[in-house]
Amino acid sequence: MINYTDLAIAFLISLASSFLLTYPIKKLAIKLKVVDFPNHRKIHKHITPRLGGLAIFFGVFLGILYLHPHHEHLPEILWGAIVIIITGALDDRFQIRPVVKLAGQLIAASFLISSGLIIENITIPIIGLVDLGFFSVLITILWIVGITNAINLIDGLDGLATGVTTIALSSMFIMALIDFRLMAAYICVALIGANLGFLYHNFYPAKIYMGDTGSNFLGYMIAVVSILGLFKNIALFSFIIPVIVLAVPIFDTLFAILRRAYNKENIMMPDNKHVHYQLLAKGFSHRKTVLIIYAFSLLFGTMAILFSNASLFTALVITFFVLVLIHMLAEVSGIVWSGKRPIIDTILKVMRRLGSKSNQL
Repeated sequence: MINYTDLAIAFLISLASSFLLTYPIKKLAIKLKVVDFPNHRKIHKHITPRLGGLAIFFGVFLGILYLHPHHEHLPEILWGAIVIIITGALDDRFQIRPVVKLAGQLIAASFLISSGLIIENITIPIIGLVDLGFFSVLITILWIVGITNAINLIDGLDGLATGVTTIALSSMFIMALIDFRLMAAYICVALIGANLGFLYHNFYPAKIYMGDTGSNFLGYMIAVVSILGLFKNIALFSFIIPVIVLAVPIFDTLFAILRRAYNKENIMMPDNKHVHYQLLAKGFSHRKTVLIIYAFSLLFGTMAILFSNASLFTALVITFFVLVLIHMLAEVSGIVWSGKRPIIDTILKVMRRLGSKSNQL
């Protein structure tokens, strides 16, 4: 039985804790010189403290502590989160090598796998439930590492990763309630509360960044929630649901890899050509760019909720609209090389006109 009062209290605890803890963590980051310096690839103009992810972590921890859930995988989830936090904090301070970051992510994933928290099967229409067998471990590792890095890569503008993950987690929370996945719902509500408490400090113009401490932690926890809830869903296309929920960070990462490979660039090297940078280049303000990507995330999240309990016909209709949205993301990301981008160019033109009219009023 779901106790909605407890969920509401846990949400408020996480929100208030994250909001209040951000103040001393900001001072700590400055004292320890864990700050983000402006450069040619970044948008901000001033030195900004990092480590904000610590506030999110403690907010989540206190919210879940209030709920005191009993779950067989909870200790390993916590140990994995601690490894991710330490790895992210070290990267925020010392800019550690990618291979070291990957090692930390693999260690965190190993805790989950050792506890038995893996993607064991998927549901495919006509065929039914498919047991992944030996490949379940490999797919679980790829999923955890992939989502962790996808959230990290989208953390390029003030409030972007915080808002996108909050929207995705809200969709996951609704689906967890529908399917009575209590542990997934508990983690979601704590993460949403902690995110919103931190977003006050992180939305444009940001006073503090979550850093790799926060983006890696959020990516890891979202991967955990999706394994606990979304991959356990018995819908026709259960394996597609988490991909739809996280479509923005997943496809932004995929398009970045394809773009760099096409241009014969190192796919591991960061650049300023992600979807948010492309929108800025088209003339949108920092705030409007973030809100546009929020809108994309909200659309994907809504479709995932509808998809999770849809009939075959409805699922196919939703899939069509999802593909249209993905195509639009591809156009924005510059992955369509023909130079003809009628869908996104038309929509962006309309949005500019609406924006200019609203500014005149």
